[in-house]
Amino acid sequence: MATGVSVTPEVAWSARGTTPKEIAAALSRLAGDRDGGRPLAYAPARVLNLVTVVERARRDELVERLERLGRLHTSRTFVCVISDGERRDLDAFATMSCELPSHPGGLAVCRERVEIELGRGQLSRLESILDPLLVGDVPTVVWSPGHREAVDAMLAAAQVVLVDSGEQPDPAAALVRAAELAHEAQVVDLAWLRTTPWRERLAAAFDPPAQRDMLARIDCVTVRHEPAAASSGLLLVGWLCAQLGWAGRGRLAGDRGGSITGSADGPENQVELRLEPVDGQSAPGLAGVTVGGPGGSLSLDRGRGGLAARERRPDGRERAWTAIGASRGEPGILADGLRAALSDDLAYGPALRSAAVMLAA
Repeated sequence: MATGVSVTPEVAWSARGTTPKEIAAALSRLAGDRDGGRPLAYAPARVLNLVTVVERARRDELVERLERLGRLHTSRTFVCVISDGERRDLDAFATMSCELPSHPGGLAVCRERVEIELGRGQLSRLESILDPLLVGDVPTVVWSPGHREAVDAMLAAAQVVLVDSGEQPDPAAALVRAAELAHEAQVVDLAWLRTTPWRERLAAAFDPPAQRDMLARIDCVTVRHEPAAASSGLLLVGWLCAQLGWAGRGRLAGDRGGSITGSADGPENQVELRLEPVDGQSAPGLAGVTVGGPGGSLSLDRGRGGLAARERRPDGRERAWTAIGASRGEPGILADGLRAALSDDLAYGPALRSAAVMLAA
């Protein structure tokens, strides 16, 4: 907490068998009850509406992830908890807390969370339930792992859909679904964000003018990944294809060992593509990547404190170094996703389309 900032006691409201209209009225009352009802200039921290949908069994896990966001979690947040059985009404719980300025006339920054328990049969009406509660003039982000119907119901109101293609058992189906959603809203894919340090390091390695000529001569790419993270590997390959003008050639095929192989047409030669699962990695995402060409190669591998880099040059010389801090790890991935929801990532769409073309060819 920054020096000179104090926090008001959290104010709360709850009700059983309630309605969206009653919840909206309660949120207005909570705003009036902050700081014990004393006059207070405040600025609700509403850079976005965040709509999450979760099974009751995973509710505590999701709330813990949201609470770890701390000051970065500047939204009106909805936690929609799916209960078993049929129901027509809602149970709701809402809280508001404010960080007070240390000087008179300053603004207090307030955060709100609304938890709504609803039946599975109500998911198709989720947009109409939440519409009276969404803050206008800020984007609405939907994050609904495993509940496709909830995402589909919210597309009329959502500007951004947060997905994690790495959580799906079929990476091809996960990327096809992401491509479908991209026609309706901006998609922020956590599987794509996990490739960020790898893309940054690859781009930096080939940025010196002396290295750029090698780009046209790359003839093989191997991506190593945690077994459940083939989606991240496919997106990295798609990014290379989109950035370097490689044309997907033939269907990417899997083998019994879990590897995926294929090829693409580069400007000067054919590029062999291979994705290999690596056991023993606890963090989701990539384990390493190697790009090679006539007489030379560059390898990046996940290591302690960063990415371990190894370069072999055409003249036979080799060198190794560590890209300090490049491997960001998993704890901050959700915060990265919410930050990405406030900007437009121009590289993701082409990478996704290139990967989808290779999967569908």
